[in-house]
Amino acid sequence: MKVLLVSHGTRGDVQPYVALACRLMAVGHDATLMGPNAFRELARSAGVPYVPVVDGPLELLADPVVLRANEDCRGLRGAVRGMRWFRRNRPYYVKLLEDLTAKVKGLPRPDVVVFAPWVQAHHLAEWLKVPAVPVCLQPGWVPTPDFVNPLVPVSLPASLSGASYAYAEWLVRFLYGSSVTRLRRESLGLSIRARGPGILSCPDGGPATVLQAFDPDVLPGAPRYPPTTHTTGFWHLPNTGEWRMPADLRSFLEAGDRPVYIGFGSMVVSRSAARSGAVLAAVRKSGVRAVIAADWGGEMASERERCRGSDDVFFADEVPHDRLFPHMAAIVHHGGAGTTASALRSGRAQVVCPFTFDQPFWARRMHALGLAPAPLPQNDLTADRLAAALCRAVSDLQLTEKAEQFGLRTLARDGVGKAVEVLESVVESS
Repeated sequence: MKVLLVSHGTRGDVQPYVALACRLMAVGHDATLMGPNAFRELARSAGVPYVPVVDGPLELLADPVVLRANEDCRGLRGAVRGMRWFRRNRPYYVKLLEDLTAKVKGLPRPDVVVFAPWVQAHHLAEWLKVPAVPVCLQPGWVPTPDFVNPLVPVSLPASLSGASYAYAEWLVRFLYGSSVTRLRRESLGLSIRARGPGILSCPDGGPATVLQAFDPDVLPGAPRYPPTTHTTGFWHLPNTGEWRMPADLRSFLEAGDRPVYIGFGSMVVSRSAARSGAVLAAVRKSGVRAVIAADWGGEMASERERCRGSDDVFFADEVPHDRLFPHMAAIVHHGGAGTTASALRSGRAQVVCPFTFDQPFWARRMHALGLAPAPLPQNDLTADRLAAALCRAVSDLQLTEKAEQFGLRTLARDGVGKAVEVLESVVESS
């Protein structure tokens, strides 16, 4: 079968699709991935055919309005910041949708379109007359009566659990505004009834097949989902054995006790000097050794120079999490779905310092599962608080044992393999 994969966002939003494409190709299917130009090298290095589209909203990661919204969306002030975020991002998402549409028209017709919900590629699948399968990297898209949508930024009573899931699709519709209606009418020649089907619906109104690319064991209890929703497990890149650890990093690891990893992904912060200082002070206060992601925060480059040759701190350039994390004593991260998946797989205790969106949910779940201390939100991050969390993560035997056990279960689950089976079934029955 021919599979068209469509995603956009940061590395954590794109890499799972690279992993799925690799498995599809390994079992004899054709796979093409469309994603931001910024990650064409990620796909190339994995041997995945890639169609780059505009970076669009990625161009705004360091925008002051976007920074403030990403750092804290709590309460009324956070809601106002969120609305400003949407207004600032809308033209970039509209441009992205236009570019996707133009480039899909130049590609061979696939048998199925697999897409991230926020890129609205189900309209393109409807034009192609093929099934569309949304991929949810976090709970919050598919309704369940068993817990409130974790993407909702305010507290809601349990009685509103089912209704709260309308929030995610409303956000996407609000983000694109009238551009979807215009696209359907002018570019695709499709009906404009109610702006077309929703993310979780087929054009005929029936339920779409949905893939949830996370481990069911991370969810609270055993939530009830529709039979068309498949929670597969996390999707990880294959271990090809081609990556070689840099010599200086290997020397650092061999020079002392296992270090902790500290990195906050693609999240850019507005007070990077203060955050960088707090992180380094926490490392000193806790007495741990640390591998720090060099690309986090604008001040890390200068801190890297000051700490060059240190026995206790190593600044690492881009390193595959799945290859690095097993060498760590604990993982300090922002709670993105991809980094959380790699941390779980490594079997290491975690300290989660969330910013926004799904990150507070993953932070709460890691704590509830006994794999991490209580969440330490970025706005509350101080040297003392982080140092205390670091000390517990590396010395609490219950945390470390539970993390090891959970890691073994995660390693045993073949999320991408299950996803391929589901897609084969969808194409066979279409």
